[in-house]
Amino acid sequence: MKIGLGYDVHKLVYNRALILGGVTIPFFKGLLGHSDADVLIHAIMDSLLGASCLGDIGRHFPDQDKKYKDISSLELLSKVLNLIKTNHYVIENIDSIIIAERPKLSPYIDHMRKNIAKTLEIDISMINIKATTEEGLGFTGKGKGIAAQSICLLNKDHSS
Repeated sequence: MKIGLGYDVHKLVYNRALILGGVTIPFFKGLLGHSDADVLIHAIMDSLLGASCLGDIGRHFPDQDKKYKDISSLELLSKVLNLIKTNHYVIENIDSIIIAERPKLSPYIDHMRKNIAKTLEIDISMINIKATTEEGLGFTGKGKGIAAQSICLLNKDHSS
């Protein structure tokens, strides 16, 4: 049994789409980043890579590499799945939280869960996503960015 923790944060800017959990959310700002800047998927990837002792997303998908420019984070998540499968791990569950003052995310959470479950080839019941605010405090509370945290549990796949 292995546990991994992931965290990511990106700045909100104009003229970018806001993508969280692979869902494009209507909002007047989006997240700045080399890829699509999906903080939720990035946090999940780091928790999975951490639990399997494979480093972090910067090691596998460096932001200096042009092939990852504006790439969908769901595509990167699929690559992470291949890495953990190659190392004989199976996902038991993922619990995550998005920290954003706005927009309201509850209408989009089920769609995010479906996207992640499909990409990771696991049942949706193994994915939990929560959203919270910071009551106006800090970077995210002032609406300057969005953060996400994720924790996962992996087990060795003894069937291979």
